[in-house]
Amino acid sequence: MTSEPERAGTVESLVTASEGGAPPVLRDAVEVRPDGVENDRYRRGDGHFQLDGCAVTLVAAEALAAVREETGIDVRDGRHRRNVVVDGFGAEMDGLLDATVAVGDALLRPTRRRPPCAHVEELAGEDGLASALRNRGGLCCDVVEPGRVAIDDAVRVREADPRSAGAAIAERLADRERPPDRE
Repeated sequence: MTSEPERAGTVESLVTASEGGAPPVLRDAVEVRPDGVENDRYRRGDGHFQLDGCAVTLVAAEALAAVREETGIDVRDGRHRRNVVVDGFGAEMDGLLDATVAVGDALLRPTRRRPPCAHVEELAGEDGLASALRNRGGLCCDVVEPGRVAIDDAVRVREADPRSAGAAIAERLADRERPPDRE
């Protein structure tokens, strides 16, 4: 029986902004609380989209690299305005939706895409940033367990989305029951 390979990555950068419109601050470590990231505008209820229930945001380092390659816009300084930049999951992070993901000491559950808006483009001062981030603007996450997150911490899928996990188990069982190929 083969097991599904563990999906893993690392924390590349951490970003907070103290209030709506404030410049982003790169951090070495953050505390993730049940209601969001310590010292971040959304935890304080001061974000541009404060009522959308997005406690923590993830974005793929690979997505930001693709934006840089395609447009020349480099937002590694945090102007993308997402809290946690993760490396190792590819530019398309939809496979993490509804999974439980360990990020440092915190457990998060990505619930939906976090599309970019014109506001991020305005704050970053980069025409075309919102469209460059379309379909790769990251994910909104609920906090399952609070904890500390630091640069270079491991990011691991702990529990797959139950809708797809059942199909994966059924596929593995079917593979076990098939007779081996004969030459």
